[in-house]
Amino acid sequence: MEMNKLCPVCDQPSELEVGFYYGTGYVSYLIALVFTGLFLALWALTIGFSFSDKRFLFWIITNAILLVLLQPWLMRFARSLWLSWFVKYDADWKNNAPETPERVNADQQNNW
Repeated sequence: MEMNKLCPVCDQPSELEVGFYYGTGYVSYLIALVFTGLFLALWALTIGFSFSDKRFLFWIITNAILLVLLQPWLMRFARSLWLSWFVKYDADWKNNAPETPERVNADQQNNW
């Protein structure tokens, strides 16, 4: 559940301000919805749906298990995506140090 304080490659701080990652819940939710929609389409094309037998129930259970198992990956991916929206890529990152965040409170880091 913890992230590196600095990127191991470029030393970019991963926490830009207190509560920075609160918005990743929405991003993770959208990624989970896309995954569920794609899994629904794949299931419908390969196995199909029927309410007379338990294929729909099996899809719901399988989807729920997959989402629980993928949660650590979804969380990390959502955080990385969120961070990429607020930190601009620098093609010359080896020669330019990353900007130091102004609104970081060391006492409140990882306090989400």
